[in-house]
Amino acid sequence: MRRRAVLSCLALLAGALASAHAQEGAKPPFVFTGIPDQDESRLVERFGKVATYLEGKLGVPVRYIPVKNYPAAVTAFTNGQVQLAWFGGFTGVQARKAVPGSQAIAQGAEDAAFKTYFIANAATGLAQGADFPKAIAGKTFTFGARASTSGRLMPEHFIRQAFPGKTPEQVFSRVGFSGDHSRTIQLVQSGAFEVGAVDYSVWDLDGKAGKIDQKAVAVIWESPTFPDYQWTVRGDVDKTYGEGFTEKLRAALVGITDPAILEPFGRSKFIPVDNAAYAPLIEVGRSTGLLD
Repeated sequence: MRRRAVLSCLALLAGALASAHAQEGAKPPFVFTGIPDQDESRLVERFGKVATYLEGKLGVPVRYIPVKNYPAAVTAFTNGQVQLAWFGGFTGVQARKAVPGSQAIAQGAEDAAFKTYFIANAATGLAQGADFPKAIAGKTFTFGARASTSGRLMPEHFIRQAFPGKTPEQVFSRVGFSGDHSRTIQLVQSGAFEVGAVDYSVWDLDGKAGKIDQKAVAVIWESPTFPDYQWTVRGDVDKTYGEGFTEKLRAALVGITDPAILEPFGRSKFIPVDNAAYAPLIEVGRSTGLLD
């Protein structure tokens, strides 16, 4: 009886050890986020589908966590709360600067040559033209989020080029920050601001969704192109999830072909990219004083 009891205890111990080892070998969930650049319901649709897709491709649990604003996305990445993020061009630059070894691995095909739309309320009488609309001087103007590439960094760059030696606060009668592109459109459409800067892809998506009154607000200028959004991954993921994980992740993102995943991004596909592609934004960030 004693021998049976000992064997039974040994069997239980062996089972417990095996379970502990299995738990040790289990990979932690792979967590990602994205900048909240537009309508929250669209973000949930967009990133929920990405999480399901990546989980099937990577063989580890994948979780999406929302953040409240652009800086929160960078902070979550910097602190290791997330291993991957869909950043704007400038937030990606900020995140990679804060986390040495992190890499931009994929961007939308459209992100290699992105653009900003300047939009105006119809009451301003401003019309679309090929040249920078200098008649916006003296009007009320809203950027998007403070760290937005297409909603703040590049528009401010173009404004400073058009009005040498002047800041936006010196050019406009009032300057605001909407927080996201969809909000920018609504503020200009309502007349709360006369002019604003917006991500062209969000303008297109909101237009298709019937959220824009074309009689109340219109595009008055299309900017020169610049690099923008991208997926950036931390440099330590291979150590956590196994050698070659970063390249497996890149291949999974580039391999997305499902329109149901791509359409909420306003992208036709994702393509490979690297950190060097965003060097122009570092230069602009420093010239505008937005990057140390």
